[in-house]
Amino acid sequence: MARRKKEPESTERRVNPNVVGLKAELLEQPITDTLEVNFMPYALSVIVSRAIPEIDGFKPAHRKLLYCMYKMGLLTGGRTKSANIVGATMRYNPHGDAAIYDTMVRLSRGNESLLLPFVDSKGNFGKVYSRDMAYAAPRYTEAKLAPVCAELFRDIDKDAIDMVPNYDGTLTEPTLLPTTFPNVLVSPNLGIAVGMASNICSFNLEEVCRATIEYMRNPEVDLMSIMQAPDFSTGGEVIYDPDAIREVYETGRGSIKLRARWRYVREGNLIEIYEIPYTTTAEQIMDKVAELVKAGKLREISDMRDETDLSGLKLTIDLKRGTDPDALMAKLMKTTTLMDTFACNFNVLIAGTPRVLGVRELLEEWTAWRIECIKRRTYSEITQKKDRLHLLQGLGKILLDIDKAIRIIRDTEEESAVVPNLMIGFGIDEAQAEFVADIRLRNINREYILRRTKDTEDLEKEIADLEDLLSKRNRIKAVIKDELEQVIKKHGQPRRTGIVYSDEMPAPAEEEPAADYPVTVFMSRGGYLKKITALSLRMSGEQKYKEGDSPFVQYESTNNSELLVFTDRFQCYKTRLSEFEDGKASNLGDYVPTKLGMDDGENVVFAMDPGDYKGSVMFFFENGKAARVELEAYATKTNRRRLTAAYSDKSPLVAVLPVKEDAEMAVTADDSRTLVFHSALVSPKTTRATQGVQVISLKKGRRLVSAAMLADTQIKNVSRYRGKNLPAAGALLKAEDTGAEQLTLE
Repeated sequence: MARRKKEPESTERRVNPNVVGLKAELLEQPITDTLEVNFMPYALSVIVSRAIPEIDGFKPAHRKLLYCMYKMGLLTGGRTKSANIVGATMRYNPHGDAAIYDTMVRLSRGNESLLLPFVDSKGNFGKVYSRDMAYAAPRYTEAKLAPVCAELFRDIDKDAIDMVPNYDGTLTEPTLLPTTFPNVLVSPNLGIAVGMASNICSFNLEEVCRATIEYMRNPEVDLMSIMQAPDFSTGGEVIYDPDAIREVYETGRGSIKLRARWRYVREGNLIEIYEIPYTTTAEQIMDKVAELVKAGKLREISDMRDETDLSGLKLTIDLKRGTDPDALMAKLMKTTTLMDTFACNFNVLIAGTPRVLGVRELLEEWTAWRIECIKRRTYSEITQKKDRLHLLQGLGKILLDIDKAIRIIRDTEEESAVVPNLMIGFGIDEAQAEFVADIRLRNINREYILRRTKDTEDLEKEIADLEDLLSKRNRIKAVIKDELEQVIKKHGQPRRTGIVYSDEMPAPAEEEPAADYPVTVFMSRGGYLKKITALSLRMSGEQKYKEGDSPFVQYESTNNSELLVFTDRFQCYKTRLSEFEDGKASNLGDYVPTKLGMDDGENVVFAMDPGDYKGSVMFFFENGKAARVELEAYATKTNRRRLTAAYSDKSPLVAVLPVKEDAEMAVTADDSRTLVFHSALVSPKTTRATQGVQVISLKKGRRLVSAAMLADTQIKNVSRYRGKNLPAAGALLKAEDTGAEQLTLE
């Protein structure tokens, strides 16, 4: 329970400086209460009312925009300025005009984000495959609803779904749109909520509708035989892996590999890329290719340019003479996003609860929901027809003695008494009497009477048929099937994304290994690395370093050797020396944090050649502990460049020493107390983040400041500092063991 604590007079805060004597009070509240009262409602609102799509395939922002356009008459009318649509939608969506227009852009035909666009657009709406192609302002573009939207609103006026007040209670809006097809699988959706996300890929409309029809006939149908793979608006090709596709269909999670489509133009010795994966952009591909060309890894390319125009996407690559286009594209597929992965996460709100569902489960939920919509629509139609029948039945009673009805009306002195007198004279209710009283004089004839009598018979048959439909689930499914067949007929389109079977994929071309030759590695304390060949080293003079920088690590290696770089963020980066250009002593070298893409403010603390990953590495910490980790712990089987939790984060790191063979080491504290011990006293561990063992006993307030191999120190009287067991206190370092020369007076 929250309690109030009054501030001391010396720290008095005033809410308003103009109000004298009013003191602010601090409210102390447990963090659990803060999360429950403040954070949880926010998280729930983002999940339920913003980021996660529902069974109709729409998020609230999509639904509000489309419904507003429907109410504006844009389903059958002409286009209007997008600014008008955005302004009108703000009566339903209070999140601002920019957010509304962004939503509209994504739903538009011009942007090409959707296989089945819902907005028929005119003007520049940008492109989903371009990062830099900005869409025009809403005052310049025009839009209306696409014809397929008739399938979204077909039953909206027949009580098929619930209507709720908008945010200020002045209008009503639908909770869901009664889509006549499983739009949740046709329209791609990406949403990031609080603690969860959703990423649904798109499928071909015709395939989804046929799969739904077959599912209603047989719930155990093999969906992969009908819906082979997702279909994306940007085309490209799906690399068909049956196991990966089945995992997505069954669990709603998994990944699907996509690749670009390209053609070789012999006349110009160039490659044209005209379709790319849905998950990337043209600029992202070009930036990566430029980076690889600059690094000397794509020597086959002389130029690359974006030739996208009104006819569509086109990235052109000029090849150097003698280049094999297939081999080059295989390399580009491997090193750029021309081959990419779509990570699926079919997270959908079902009755207000987020659930990750497979394709079969989504079809089950959609079918159950659509059956309920049909039932509600049918019940609404029955109610309307019964009301009409009720009126005609009253008319039928009067038409049996029309002369009596005319006499009652003629003999009634006051107009307000006509309806009550008809009710009394024929035993009908007020609604029936009102209907009869409103009949025009010219309609009192035999033809009108016979036609109304026939209408009564037809209504009775229709009501009986609708009630039979309402009671039979199979008849309702038949209605859904007919509607799906009509959707296929009106809006079905061929697949845009091709299918390439994974076992038919050519084997990836093996990268030519970089030339291997002896090099000497120099790394400065500032993080600059130089790789110098033996010839350059013999011809060079003194090593150049940045002002304030100094040498740190130096060792001999080969060009193809691996390099482990430890940082002050408890991370280890893996690379090869071949990734660095050969340098000279007169150069500063490559700045390692930039070269390896380290985090902002992350610095190098040590670098080493792991060799064959035999041996171990020792980490020394300020608290006097040393952790010995086997090098095998850093030998990952994958091509990961960064390993987190590379060493313990419990105390600041002082030094890192590779241990190929056990040897004696020396550590020194900030009070000059030094300890010499054998590395065999510290057992190697396979866990990288081990805290290690206490090596030197430190006095309160003291810390370890240096560690080195004994052979690299100037200690002469080794026995003075040697400890046979750990931890040990060591001894104060004498001047003769520091390597410093004493000054004498002549």
